[in-house]
Amino acid sequence: MSSLSLPCFALSRSALFHADPIQTSMLSFKLYKCSGALLMLKAGLSSLANADSKVLSMASVPSGITDRKRLNISTINQRLRHMEYAVRGEVVIAADRINKEIKEKKKEYPFDHIVYTNVGNPQSVGQQPLTWPRQVLALTDLPDEFGIDHPDCGNMFPKDAIDRARAIKKALGGHGTGAYTHSQGPIDFRKDIAEFIAERDGGIESNPERIFMTNGASNAINTLLSALVSDSNCGVMIPIPQYPIYSASIDLLGGKKVSYYLDESNGWDMNLDELERSLAEAKEKGIVVNSFVLINPGNPTGQVLSKKAVQDITKFCAKHNLVLLADEVYQENVYDEEAEFYSCKKAAYDSDLIQNDEIELVSFHSISKGILGECGRRGGYMELVGIDDGAYAEIYKLASASLCSGVPGQIMMDLMVKGPKPGDYSYESHEAEKKEIFDSLKRRAKIAADGFNSIPGFSCQKAQGAMYCFPKVTLPEGALKAAAASGVSPDTMYAVSLLEEAGICVIPASGFGQEEGRFGFRT
Repeated sequence: MSSLSLPCFALSRSALFHADPIQTSMLSFKLYKCSGALLMLKAGLSSLANADSKVLSMASVPSGITDRKRLNISTINQRLRHMEYAVRGEVVIAADRINKEIKEKKKEYPFDHIVYTNVGNPQSVGQQPLTWPRQVLALTDLPDEFGIDHPDCGNMFPKDAIDRARAIKKALGGHGTGAYTHSQGPIDFRKDIAEFIAERDGGIESNPERIFMTNGASNAINTLLSALVSDSNCGVMIPIPQYPIYSASIDLLGGKKVSYYLDESNGWDMNLDELERSLAEAKEKGIVVNSFVLINPGNPTGQVLSKKAVQDITKFCAKHNLVLLADEVYQENVYDEEAEFYSCKKAAYDSDLIQNDEIELVSFHSISKGILGECGRRGGYMELVGIDDGAYAEIYKLASASLCSGVPGQIMMDLMVKGPKPGDYSYESHEAEKKEIFDSLKRRAKIAADGFNSIPGFSCQKAQGAMYCFPKVTLPEGALKAAAASGVSPDTMYAVSLLEEAGICVIPASGFGQEEGRFGFRT
């Protein structure tokens, strides 16, 4: 793969995580090497798609198997069969196959490993975990006699970590991390989350009884969509492009996706006329639209909406009696100095919608993104505002069917919303580690967008926040014809080409949704 510029495609590659900004900027201009995949497509790479026919087509089933197996491709839930989740889809399956072939030395490639940029998984590509939360988590897992009560504990762990571990063990009822907790999460943790929300939003009250701790934001989103999609006529408004958890979940539940398009030419901004158009067209089709999804900062688009835009959306939802699902997991990832995160709850409050009980709002947050990047811990929360008491009871019943979310994720969420305080032993080092990670993400967001925009045939909006770029790629006519002949989307063909020639795994933009005739990818 020679000297390929990884920071533009893998925003957290370990070898470059602490790289000098000047060196990293120089590397970014080598991105043109990746355009070799584009040049190959100009030659009409129909054989590329054919080579991956087993990956790109899931219809192939060994003969005879379906005749004797009770659960097979014909009898399985057909909504599951047709559900698509691009972040772990066709291209990623191909990447895993190639990675296995490299490790087992079954096939030669012009690279020695795969660079996975298909999912926001910071620690898998070099981001280091924050020290203090891991210290506290380790102490909560250890039995007291080997941890917080061990005579040498103070020689190995800072006092504020020991004190916090002791408080967490108490919040868990003295049962340790291996026991179930309350189905919404321990009340002390939920109180900490409520205080975090109130402080973030300038003192607006948050009710810990209406907070659910969950296995990441994805679990919370699935819970709410399960409550909302009651039949095949229910519609959910989702942005295009969108994060595929929404389209996948709606398809699995049998609901209707009601798409509204973000304005790429205007930095992926919202347009109220577009929202009204989308809703009106859905109603004309007889779809009963009951909810609206907002992702801010944007995934995959990286935009950070203005205060006016967020207020307009809350007013739109109130006007049309739509439950607002606010995906705000990237609220800490705002890099543009002229932008700031403005929560839907704050917008609704500033518009008097909460005070007048005119809005139904559910907001989501996660430990997987931000600065923490603890994806594998599976921690998240959702806050319910203005939700009917009866609906809350049913959502609680649904949550309780899974007993509780994972306790390590609960603990890490509590540590995210309530870190060391000024004057604590670990405060300065904790804040320094956070700043180093944030500055690196901010630097690489600019390098990525600038690098893409330097490649002929590429265009990319500035990444104001989140963790991704979503460039547009102009593909030649020969590539479009080859893709059509092979039955795959042109940007899927491009992504497979990039994977096989450069070892870089990206997600085709078609997996997130885009306007007709646009092609690209998320990285």
